[in-house]
Amino acid sequence: MATRAPRRVARTPDYFLLAIIFLLVVFGIAMLASASSDLGKTHFNDTYYYLKHQLLYGLTLGAIGFIVAYFVPFYTWKKFAFWFLLLGVALLVAVFTPLGTTALGASRWLRLGSLSFQPSELMKVLFIIYLAAWLSNTKFKRSDDFQSGFVPFLIVTGLVGGLLFLQPATSTVLILLGSGLVVYFVSGAPYKYIVGVFFLGLVVVGLLIYITPYRRARVLGYLDTESNTQGQNYQVNQALIAIGSGGLTGVGYGQSATKANYLPTPLDDSIFAVTAEELGFIGASILLALFALLSVRMLWLAKRMGDQFGRLLLVGFGMVVALQAFVNMAAISGLIPLTGVPLPFVSYGGTALAIFVTMMGIAVNVTKYR
Repeated sequence: MATRAPRRVARTPDYFLLAIIFLLVVFGIAMLASASSDLGKTHFNDTYYYLKHQLLYGLTLGAIGFIVAYFVPFYTWKKFAFWFLLLGVALLVAVFTPLGTTALGASRWLRLGSLSFQPSELMKVLFIIYLAAWLSNTKFKRSDDFQSGFVPFLIVTGLVGGLLFLQPATSTVLILLGSGLVVYFVSGAPYKYIVGVFFLGLVVVGLLIYITPYRRARVLGYLDTESNTQGQNYQVNQALIAIGSGGLTGVGYGQSATKANYLPTPLDDSIFAVTAEELGFIGASILLALFALLSVRMLWLAKRMGDQFGRLLLVGFGMVVALQAFVNMAAISGLIPLTGVPLPFVSYGGTALAIFVTMMGIAVNVTKYR
């Protein structure tokens, strides 16, 4: 007699996780309103131009995605995981076709009429869903098998990473593959596989940095901060001035002296520097604490999950947020080489905000079945 799969019963979501997400979104909208006001006035004669664009194309679409993800049981996505991966790969390839848009030497956008979006942002959700579904398949023991687990893991991550490197989107590669490696480890992969992938990744990334002039220039600029102060190091130096001038309590909300004339990209890459200048060490610490709470809460909830697919989703999404937040804040603070990765929930960018809010909708739905 065939046995039925255990029936999943939805309960209440984790309200603490919901509260953290809400606070991060509100914090991000408030800081973008301040960071973008001068540039909006200068370029469009509209102080709230960038804010309105973010609300319309980022938060509104993200809210729709969140609602859908909140009500659709998370295990539904497992059935479509393989097709999600194919879709993500196809979109990454499409940026190199006439549908793609190149800006500042990077081919990261697809344009559909008047709308544009970054497939690399969408891949952050699709890749984690695929990896979680693939590793949680009970028919195979992929986590600790070399031929059916380790080798396919390298092939899939190598394909996704290679397409992202070509855009180029180096930071996204490191965030995605780092998150994927943690998911692979949590699924039960042996230490030797994790160490092997880690060192292989270091060698490949190191080689690509060495043979790519602009990547090599960023690393060299990081190692010698006194050189090229009007080039590679200008943004970091201005960001450090902004962060330092904030002191303990900041110069006041909306009162940044660097965001309009001195600090490059205050809306996205450098928005943490604006936050630290206006809200001080206390405000920056609150933002950092919210990111830490979000990631730790998701990992703690993952530990309590009985469903392997749900557990790996929470781990993967939590690591994507944690790594991207760390990379952005560490880079603009001069702790690591400068990158172009946005700060989750805070930086300007409709695609990124919509994707992260939708991602959190899936995560909250997972908590309903813990």
